[in-house]
Amino acid sequence: MDRQSIFQDVQNRITELIRSSPAADVERNVKAMLSQTFQRMDLVTREEFDTQVDLTVRLRQRIEALEAQIADLSARSNQS
Repeated sequence: MDRQSIFQDVQNRITELIRSSPAADVERNVKAMLSQTFQRMDLVTREEFDTQVDLTVRLRQRIEALEAQIADLSARSNQS
């Protein structure tokens, strides 16, 4: 046997050992538990969050523009 095939054989045996070990069951159970917990929580996706951040930034800019218009109109009316 050459080194490559020995390495491949060892790697296959380790992979099979890990697959059949209790650790794999624990990992699957933890992932399932976390998935269920996250589903019960009212979380949003990153895309939804980024959309809301973008909307908030645009609203803040609009508010600042309206505040500037109000200040300008107020200054004009005080000059009259």
